[in-house]
Amino acid sequence: MSSMRKYQHSQKWYKPAWSTTIPLQRLWNLSGLGVQARDEKKQKPLILKCYQERMSLRALGRVFHVHYQSVSRWIKEHVDGLPTFESTLLPARPDDILEFDEAWSFVRQKINKRWLWTVMCRRTRQIIAFVIGDRSENTCRQLWHKIPSDYQGCLAFSDYWKAYQKVLPEATHIAVGKETGETAHMERWYCTLRQRQARYVRMTLSFSKSEVVHHMVTEWFIIDHHLAINNQPASLTL
Repeated sequence: MSSMRKYQHSQKWYKPAWSTTIPLQRLWNLSGLGVQARDEKKQKPLILKCYQERMSLRALGRVFHVHYQSVSRWIKEHVDGLPTFESTLLPARPDDILEFDEAWSFVRQKINKRWLWTVMCRRTRQIIAFVIGDRSENTCRQLWHKIPSDYQGCLAFSDYWKAYQKVLPEATHIAVGKETGETAHMERWYCTLRQRQARYVRMTLSFSKSEVVHHMVTEWFIIDHHLAINNQPASLTL
């Protein structure tokens, strides 16, 4: 009895391996979630680039195995970090020519029409102002007030839509038909927009579900267009 008691007292006990405290970061990695999170972070620029090339949120989830809500959060964070619209514009010149036009789109339902009004500088090919709204005179007036003051004295061409006649100055505004080619550059830009933004395609099942996202993605596309013209680094580096 004494020998057994002595043995028990002299025995060294060690904490079992399974009860060892594991750091939270190591547990995160062992579970596989940490690896998945790192992979998603590496793929983030590529995923956002694919979103700009007409891939939907659900399609990105199927291809890259990332939740669509994560992609939505990345989009908002990325757009918040972009340069301001005004900072990407090139300086105006007195002999610049402006082209006005508008493109149809909708949010959630086709009865909820949203027209994209844009003004392009023919020399720089930049969109110097844009607004999203209905097709009324009020929206056209909002567009005019968003044009930088240096550009407001330039010669401007538009189609025969009545809102232009009421808002644009008669001294510098000329209404023309499409056959003249005076608004061809603006119309060609809309073809590029529709190729890369499915929400602006006339016959499509893709659409924006909120006004905020519709405006945010449109501004993102225009700012990237300006950065490419200015030979500045793109907003997404792969």
